[in-house]
Amino acid sequence: MVEYLDTSVGHRLAYHKTDGDGPGIVFLGGFMSDMSGTKAVFLEDWAKKQGRAFLRFDYTGHGQSSGRFEDGCIGDWTEDALEALSKLTSGPQILVGSSMGGWIALLLARSVPKRVQALIGIAAAPDFTEDSMWPGLSDAQRAEILEQGQTSVPNAYDDTPYILTRRLFEDGKMQLVLRTELKLPFPVRLMQGTDDEAVETSVPLRLLGHATCPDMRLTLVKDADHRFSTPDCLAMITSAIAETSR
Repeated sequence: MVEYLDTSVGHRLAYHKTDGDGPGIVFLGGFMSDMSGTKAVFLEDWAKKQGRAFLRFDYTGHGQSSGRFEDGCIGDWTEDALEALSKLTSGPQILVGSSMGGWIALLLARSVPKRVQALIGIAAAPDFTEDSMWPGLSDAQRAEILEQGQTSVPNAYDDTPYILTRRLFEDGKMQLVLRTELKLPFPVRLMQGTDDEAVETSVPLRLLGHATCPDMRLTLVKDADHRFSTPDCLAMITSAIAETSR
């Protein structure tokens, strides 16, 4: 059954929480995705079988949470994640971040490193608003954002288009993690498909080279796409969780 967390700024975050042994697992979803996706539900089922604590939730403006998607930005969704981490979990957690969730996981790790047991990035997309989304827009779309405050672009995964706002890009500049020192004092596992149409393989390679981390590994999976949700890919994620739980 869906439960709700009222945040300090008046948002209502929808979540599913499974009690169990630690370290707990927190799933951080992607841009305009929700907690009912294949990876989140699969990992919850796996965690239940293992007797592990697990949390999945919807950011503001996503899924069953309050608010409008177009009113949000990376900083807002990171604050949602921080409140969920602080109020719904205890002890060190394994952060599993998918796409944008990988960026948010890195922001959480920078903010509260003592709450992180390990970080698993699945097609992690740090700094994507600055490095790929803005450069990928046409001159007309960029002008529309600057002059009218927003534009819409097709969504490859849904019939609902993405609404991209000036606030999203302005806030994104303040959340960048690949421009300054990034210390990750815990195990990090990055997974990336070579056929990912949304995140290029150069992104995890750049993160691998940039971060300071005593135990950081990147696995490239031939022919895997951005969803990274085939049985083999899902098994890789659970193996990484099990390995970094010790």
